[in-house]
Amino acid sequence: MKAYTLSKEFIESKWVRNPINEDAVKATLEWIAVSDGAGGGGIFADKWSNYLVEHLPNEPMTNFEAFDKWIESIWEPFYNECEARAQKKGGMLLNKFYDEGSFATLVAVWKDGHWMSYGDSVAFCYDRENDRLQHSFGRLVDFNNPPYLINCKDPIDENGFKSGKFEIKSDNIIFVASDALAHYILMMYEASHKDRYSKELLEVTDAQTKNSNFVRTAMVLKHKDFEQRLTKLLELKHKGLFKVHLRKLYSDGLIGLDDYSLAIL
Repeated sequence: MKAYTLSKEFIESKWVRNPINEDAVKATLEWIAVSDGAGGGGIFADKWSNYLVEHLPNEPMTNFEAFDKWIESIWEPFYNECEARAQKKGGMLLNKFYDEGSFATLVAVWKDGHWMSYGDSVAFCYDRENDRLQHSFGRLVDFNNPPYLINCKDPIDENGFKSGKFEIKSDNIIFVASDALAHYILMMYEASHKDRYSKELLEVTDAQTKNSNFVRTAMVLKHKDFEQRLTKLLELKHKGLFKVHLRKLYSDGLIGLDDYSLAIL
């Protein structure tokens, strides 16, 4: 088991004194999880993502009712603590917290193969023997859509919740990733099986978004061996190598600028 998270500030800059990373990631004996704090709205996104991961239960949440009950049981202490922080600052910061709260995604996989997700962080299970990739996401083009987000003060939307159970064999690799890294992984799998996923890949390129450029770059690579690329990513020995590898993917035009988080069970 291991977990890495990397601020996007490290990708463009050689040295950043206080990099801002709103992701939270954790690997335990019972589960792995990633929460991507959304800084585009609200405040304290980094604290909210960390809070969600740290309070994840050891028992899988297999339906929306269980997930909703869990959120209802944990949100108030976080809200009260952050309200007190915001009150010390006052003014616009306090009003922003009252109006918007804090936002984050969440994805988790338990050791029995059960997974749940809310937002565009993704759970994966890769079968090396059969070159089969199971995942918790929809279509590749769906990364263009705004993700569902968990708010620390507002009810969650049942439409944003997904759950399932991976078919696991002894040699399978189970891992979770935040959205930019998840897009790269799913894109490379589809690009290496382009006959099977030609329609999905065309949907992304036709959309004329930043993700379209990544797909075009992936499609013209001479070496698209998915297992080789995934193994290189998952077998990195420490965070320093993770940073080097992500910087290379970014410079090669295969991944967007974002915070990057990965946990492996």
